[in-house]
Amino acid sequence: MQQVTYQPDKKQGWTLFGALQFGFVMLWTSFWITLALLMRFLSGSARIPLRMGARLWAPGLIHAPGAKLVIEGADQVDWSQPYLVVANHQSMIDICALFRATPVPLRFVLKKEMTRVPFVSTYARATEMLFIDRDNPRSAPLMLRGAASLLRAGHSVCIFPEGTRSPDGRMDDFKAGPFQAAVMSGAMVLPVALQGTGKVLPPTPWFRAYGETIRLRFGQPIASTGMDRQQLAEKAQQAVQALLDRP
Repeated sequence: MQQVTYQPDKKQGWTLFGALQFGFVMLWTSFWITLALLMRFLSGSARIPLRMGARLWAPGLIHAPGAKLVIEGADQVDWSQPYLVVANHQSMIDICALFRATPVPLRFVLKKEMTRVPFVSTYARATEMLFIDRDNPRSAPLMLRGAASLLRAGHSVCIFPEGTRSPDGRMDDFKAGPFQAAVMSGAMVLPVALQGTGKVLPPTPWFRAYGETIRLRFGQPIASTGMDRQQLAEKAQQAVQALLDRP
């Protein structure tokens, strides 16, 4: 009888490991969001649950696969000011990196699809984050008014002006629309460059996180006074690209 040697499918093995990682992400997220929502109810403020997300939830998701976060330039930013934070977008873990690196409560503009994610949607609404429906032309003006209102109230808001994740790590052109929030509020734009997030959590059909290094660089704030949204978008894109090109 011919002997048959079984060789495990490497791709299947990695997919199984990815499934285990995904299970951890769900459990970890559910646990911390439950506590954050409890604190939101008890404190009546979004600040505490936002900082819990930054100091407890986000680091766990970054470090669990063995990834490391290197932050540059945060000490050069005046965090007493509210900013429209704009960053390139490579991966879903970009949110974790930005959450962890920003030393003040940070609210994100999220795509409408996130409203269907259990726990996450509840947390996002409870912490005054914003949603945009890219298929509904009425959604953008509503989001912009909400973002401008938060900025006027002294809160920083983060957007990804490319509109979607980069499939290959190369930055796409920034859309001008989101920068209207800075024009309306007079807030400065803070450019941020993310490197390595696409390697930690690639935008693939199956979930798999890797132990790579994430480098996050804060640039110099850009004043919105006297500029229109197209000018701000072009200047912010140039600033983010310069940060990405830095050795």
